[in-house]
Amino acid sequence: MNTFVLKLILAPIIIGGASLAGRRWGPAVSGWLVGLPLTSGPVIFFLALSSGTAFAASAIAGTISGGFSLAAFCLAYAWLAIRFDWRVALTGSLLAYFGIVLLMQNIIIPFVPLISAVTLTIVVSLFLMPKNEATQLSAVQPGRWDILSRILIGTIFIIALTELAPLLGSRLTGLLATIPLYTAILTVFAHRLNGSAGAASILRGLLFGLFGFAAFFLTLSLLIEKAGITVGFLAASAAALIVQGLTFLILRRVR
Repeated sequence: MNTFVLKLILAPIIIGGASLAGRRWGPAVSGWLVGLPLTSGPVIFFLALSSGTAFAASAIAGTISGGFSLAAFCLAYAWLAIRFDWRVALTGSLLAYFGIVLLMQNIIIPFVPLISAVTLTIVVSLFLMPKNEATQLSAVQPGRWDILSRILIGTIFIIALTELAPLLGSRLTGLLATIPLYTAILTVFAHRLNGSAGAASILRGLLFGLFGFAAFFLTLSLLIEKAGITVGFLAASAAALIVQGLTFLILRRVR
């Protein structure tokens, strides 16, 4: 099957399915859910199909480095949201995100120190997040077009990034694959509805979800060239789900 057609079929299924599942839980669990590689995973998958496993493996190193950028986004938004509205918080957090992306584009870290540093960054970021506010968070009720909008935005993003990958190069493509599309949408919505506490709840959930993100790309990087695309992605998905299950138990206790 033509890879472009495959993108049009698989991307909406992945994004729509995850969005429907997320509606069953509160803000923190929604954030945790989007910690899964819902866009970065498909981006790497289609890169492997179209450009080969070597190109995809190189992009994975960039994607793992994107964990630093996501942590910066979470911390910047959470702390700015305490004093400012969503416009300032979103602008500041995106500046922090892209600032780290530009920095990491020119810094190559060996794989083992890289995955260790990303994991440590996630742990430290959880401790640096603002403390839970003693407020009752109202249930976030997405609009009628919420899921369709996510599917359209996510599918367009995946297609555009994978089509531009030969021009951007593998590392920058991998870094940009972590752009927090859904996190930004969920966080702004929660911020407007529940204030800084709602935003922090989403972002804290995302940070917990990033452990699954790290497990996914750690496993995939070890297997994609040696075992192939199918085995690599199946094993990576299993690893991510196992880790996500463990972090979900922790998240339920702290949220």
